[in-house]
Amino acid sequence: MMKKVAIVCAAGKEGVCLVNEAVSRGYDVTGFVRGDRAVANPQAKTVRKDLFDLTQEDLIGFDAVIDAFGAWTPETLPLHKSSLMHLCDILSGTKVRLFVVGGAGSLYLDGTHTMQVKDLESFPDAFKPLANNMGEALAQLRGRSDVLWTYLSPAADFAADGARTGKYILGGEEYFVNDKGVSRISYADYAIAMIDELERDDHIGKRVSVIGA
Repeated sequence: MMKKVAIVCAAGKEGVCLVNEAVSRGYDVTGFVRGDRAVANPQAKTVRKDLFDLTQEDLIGFDAVIDAFGAWTPETLPLHKSSLMHLCDILSGTKVRLFVVGGAGSLYLDGTHTMQVKDLESFPDAFKPLANNMGEALAQLRGRSDVLWTYLSPAADFAADGARTGKYILGGEEYFVNDKGVSRISYADYAIAMIDELERDDHIGKRVSVIGA
């Protein structure tokens, strides 16, 4: 079982859920945050250092790194690509596993893998720049055979304040719904799925997806 876990951007909403979930399972958790922010869970360590300032020396002692980076403004959206590639560069050739909090817009609509969720006419225009940038970051990640990465896409409705039910359904590269016809998952349940991925070795170099049951 992995013991030492680093969570990058640990002060964000998903980062907080990931820290809490990992701590609750007995992991030695260190959260990396910017500025004067701190990891909310007192059982986790806080390191104040910007993602782009991280070096291999900062992360080499961990069994796994979870990338919970998020950017939302037009000028910062390209950071999804550059930040992920920076983490890949400093983990290149190491045994440290990299887990990425992904997006749903790049999920495929069917097994032909010719269209993605973000290509639908019904996909909100406001979210297309974000989906495009996250999709491009995933495309770059797929080319990194030098990193032990796993990319986890959430449901279409990724609910920050949703309840922690403890139940989820793991999928693959295609968009899917539960038996209620819904693609939704809370941040808390997503964190459960992500920490479960830490305990498996069957999705290295792959993108998988998760929705609420």
